[in-house]
Amino acid sequence: MKTVVHTEQEKIESVIRQCSVCHVGMADANGIPYVLPMNFGYREGVVFLHSAQEGTHVEILKCNPNVCVVFTSKSELVWQHPDVACSYRMRSEAVIGWGKVVFEEDFDRKTEALDILMKQYSDRQFRYSRPAVVNTRIWRIELEKTTCRAFGVPHRASPANGNDL
Repeated sequence: MKTVVHTEQEKIESVIRQCSVCHVGMADANGIPYVLPMNFGYREGVVFLHSAQEGTHVEILKCNPNVCVVFTSKSELVWQHPDVACSYRMRSEAVIGWGKVVFEEDFDRKTEALDILMKQYSDRQFRYSRPAVVNTRIWRIELEKTTCRAFGVPHRASPANGNDL
């Protein structure tokens, strides 16, 4: 099995749209990593996240706004031979993106970001109370660089059992 690199923007966005959670990595002033699983919204190269107004993540991002965001599609166990352990792989696709977090403070932009976030999970329209919007911290990450890889890609598929050879 092999890893395939994708560079097409359509493919990158397709992988992102398949995901329900992303993982956001950051580093504090001492270089200690901190990673959070988060719900997200995505539109035109920008990731939108929401969180509490305060916490470890906010303190880290105020000092170092650089983040790495990872989106991983649903994984599937595949193998080349059922009796050979090292032939087993997880087939999945992943997008890794880098950017800087900007906290959105404008009420209307926060509401728009929440709409984008909810669009990732539902086609419904939503309303937000003023206190809910005011008390939510909105993160805006313009992705400066992205990579996309497919893992566990078969060299050829076996017609007999549907697994990889």
